[in-house]
Amino acid sequence: METRVSLKDRQVVISPDGPFTIIGERINPTRRKKLAETMAQGDFSVVQEDARKQVEAGAHILDVNAGIPGADEPALLRGAVQAILEVSQTPLCIDTANPEALKAALEVYPGKALINSTTAEESMMERVFPLAKQYGAAVIGVITDESGVPSTPEARLAVARKLVQRASDYGIPPQDIIIDCLALTVGADHQAGRITLESMDLVRKELGVNLNLGASNVSFGLPDRKIINVAYLALAIARGLTTAITDPTVPEIQTTILACDLLMGHDEYAMRWIKAYRRRSAATA
Repeated sequence: METRVSLKDRQVVISPDGPFTIIGERINPTRRKKLAETMAQGDFSVVQEDARKQVEAGAHILDVNAGIPGADEPALLRGAVQAILEVSQTPLCIDTANPEALKAALEVYPGKALINSTTAEESMMERVFPLAKQYGAAVIGVITDESGVPSTPEARLAVARKLVQRASDYGIPPQDIIIDCLALTVGADHQAGRITLESMDLVRKELGVNLNLGASNVSFGLPDRKIINVAYLALAIARGLTTAITDPTVPEIQTTILACDLLMGHDEYAMRWIKAYRRRSAATA
């Protein structure tokens, strides 16, 4: 199953049969003081610099978030999208829980965006799915509903099925729903990582849709997070993960994804791996 997102003539295909898709996470003011301060002032220079750096590092899609407490989120999100379009032709993932902000961003986006995200709560789906249909966007569906996060893989599959079905009710096809099986920190529950991986197995086999993770959540609160994150990313890719919201500027993330693509048969004659190796070697020479 292929999920296609685009910006003007530039198209990205998310699929289990192709290379892994990286959604760059850095354009998010949460816990980034300088970014939050400049965005709140209507200055998008840091946003543009983050966009450039992530694309250079290998991001295929850029996540854009403008959630600053007390700020005019619709205006900021629209402004951030327009600023990125000035410096990049990389498709965007519009990241907001505010329907007014989502609409403001989609109105100025010239292509098929990805929306991050909706839950299976009826109130959320009723806000997000009509906008996705109106603007022809794809949607990341997070496996949680009015009852919270399901505790078993089977229960998470049921919520994923609900997301796909309700999207269909709004005229959105399954290929335009990417399911996020929700990585939770193993620091709070040592079984959390395994449950998410098993959930991914079930969703992939039963529904066939593409899968996303905010993979770094699994290590929250623990030391040496980078090691945990790259290990979990590799395990998840082996279970069918096709895209992740992550930081492509972290070298270990880059090399892990490239190695997984090679080992999964998505890098013909190892050309991407060799090219990246030569680039790294030249940079350290």
